[in-house]
Amino acid sequence: MGTSYPTRTNARGIWKLKDISRNKITDGTYPNFTIGDTFLLTGGNEGGSEVNKIESFNISTTGNSTDFGDIVAATSDAGTTSSQVRCVVGGGQTPSNVNTMNYVDTRSAGNAADYGDLTQARKQVSAGGNEKRGIFSSGRAPSASNVIDFIQYSTLGNATDFGDLSQSRWGPGVASNPTRLITAGGYPSPGGSDRIDFIEIASTGDAVDFGDLIANTNAGTGASSDTRFIFAGGYDYSASSMSNRISVNQFASLGNAVEFGDLTQTKYTMGGSSNNTRAVFAGGENGSGSRVNEIEFITIASAGNATDFGDLTAARNNTSGNSTGHGGLQTFLPRAPELYSPTGRPVRFGAAGVGDIAMFNGGNNRQTSIDFFAISTLGNSQDFGDSTANHYYGGSGGNSTRYMMFGDTATNDVIDYVQISTKGNAADFGNLIAAVEKSKGAMANNTRTVLGGEYGNPGFKNIIEYVVTATIGNATDFGDLTVSRSSVGQCSSSTRGVVMGGATPSASNVMDYVTIANTGNATDFGDTTVDARETTASSSTTRGVRFGARQDASPNINNVIDYITIASTGDAQDFGDLAATTKGAASSSNNTRAVAIAGNTGSDIDVMQYVTIASTGNAADFGDLSSATNSGSAGSNCHGGLS
Repeated sequence: MGTSYPTRTNARGIWKLKDISRNKITDGTYPNFTIGDTFLLTGGNEGGSEVNKIESFNISTTGNSTDFGDIVAATSDAGTTSSQVRCVVGGGQTPSNVNTMNYVDTRSAGNAADYGDLTQARKQVSAGGNEKRGIFSSGRAPSASNVIDFIQYSTLGNATDFGDLSQSRWGPGVASNPTRLITAGGYPSPGGSDRIDFIEIASTGDAVDFGDLIANTNAGTGASSDTRFIFAGGYDYSASSMSNRISVNQFASLGNAVEFGDLTQTKYTMGGSSNNTRAVFAGGENGSGSRVNEIEFITIASAGNATDFGDLTAARNNTSGNSTGHGGLQTFLPRAPELYSPTGRPVRFGAAGVGDIAMFNGGNNRQTSIDFFAISTLGNSQDFGDSTANHYYGGSGGNSTRYMMFGDTATNDVIDYVQISTKGNAADFGNLIAAVEKSKGAMANNTRTVLGGEYGNPGFKNIIEYVVTATIGNATDFGDLTVSRSSVGQCSSSTRGVVMGGATPSASNVMDYVTIANTGNATDFGDTTVDARETTASSSTTRGVRFGARQDASPNINNVIDYITIASTGDAQDFGDLAATTKGAASSSNNTRAVAIAGNTGSDIDVMQYVTIASTGNAADFGDLSSATNSGSAGSNCHGGLS
């Protein structure tokens, strides 16, 4: 009988106990939607006044919207864009034009917080994006604007200039998939526009002509799957009347829009978005000049007229909406069981000896969470399961089939493990010699996992301990480090493990090494380029790479990347820099790439960065961890000692 590989139930509408505990709403209820199905409608105008409402509903069902929380200020005519976990609202009028942006976590109902500022205060702005970037374009400032701004969802702060639209205008519709953003129609003053522009989201630069809408239209609404984009309603200047027309294009093929069907009534200034199957349109103003509370939907793959979905809590227009699944974002991440190797051939998820699976556990505020991702494929992490204990500040290791988690904040001696081939929760492996913390990473081959450098009661320790990875049981004494310390980085080849930096309690530049197969005390290896505590390291079969650190001298946090040749003792050499000064990151690797995961830059981050181990140079963006954290730990089934 073959191995069974579980599917991502969390993306298909099933909430785990873990998800429920993290997403409990303050009134004691729980959301009835999942990531990919969550539609958020923000702000708008009710009865002639701006409102600060956020409402939500599940795109996959039908029914009325429910209260989610409030944006920071009552605002209409804003733009709204979402990743799977963060929704950002930008610009609009309050009633004066504003450049402010707010954000909420889409997984948990609640009020918005400040995100940063757009480059230009404007209303009737449009927004979209992919899983990493949000794009704000056009607007009225007070004249028509051609400005395109972008943000990285993972990093709070001000927007950055992206480029310009081909035409200054306000009120166009927007749709996007993981690679392209489309801006269509709008009011260039005078008259409406039928122009469709596009940009490649991953780059920067001016928009390029895509084709034409079926009419000169302002204040229409866009939505999309990963292959098709839809525009609905608006004011049709060709007919001098409100429109109920829906049109469709293919993202992959430049060209003009074609007819799709009709809305249930003529409308404009709706909020709209989609998952990869359905597009929904909410609120707006109808041809009689009345605000409506109607929600309607279409099936994107099949031309036809819209159908009633449910109602908003109140009639409103000039609102904006987005979802966690627009443009196919819920299918954008790599999925088990088919993660892909650098050769492009599908490999079984976590198959022994194949490699490519990175694992991450714990960290500040994450406690028991375990994530995974494919090192060869840029993208965000996914949920794997939970550990039995909180391993914040803990260590990790394992071999090509097992991922192991060690210790905690000096409060437990628990060793957990999971079988990498089977997504799910961890099981008990045994115990460390004592309750310890701050032994980041591990030295491991396919037989042994070795940890060196710890903090416990009392104080800093020089202990090295190990387990036989395939055999359930307690850790055994291996020997001693040359200097007692914690908060080290650790990496290994198949024969040698190296402990890098640490705290004594002052920051240390000491590197030690052990021969993994032979118990005994560590030997001096050399020095890191800077004093480095709260650091992390990973490796190929030949080279170790160390990322970031906390140091005693100013600046207190650094972005330094070092490297060593594991077989040759000597001082570390400069490799390049991280994109941000970071302490408390974790790291993982295959034989080609090393990935620095999350950390603290003054606040916790969810950013993952990578380098190509065989070369030197600065780190590049890899994707995002499922949540911001620091002092977690990571490993893989293909790090240097396993390849």
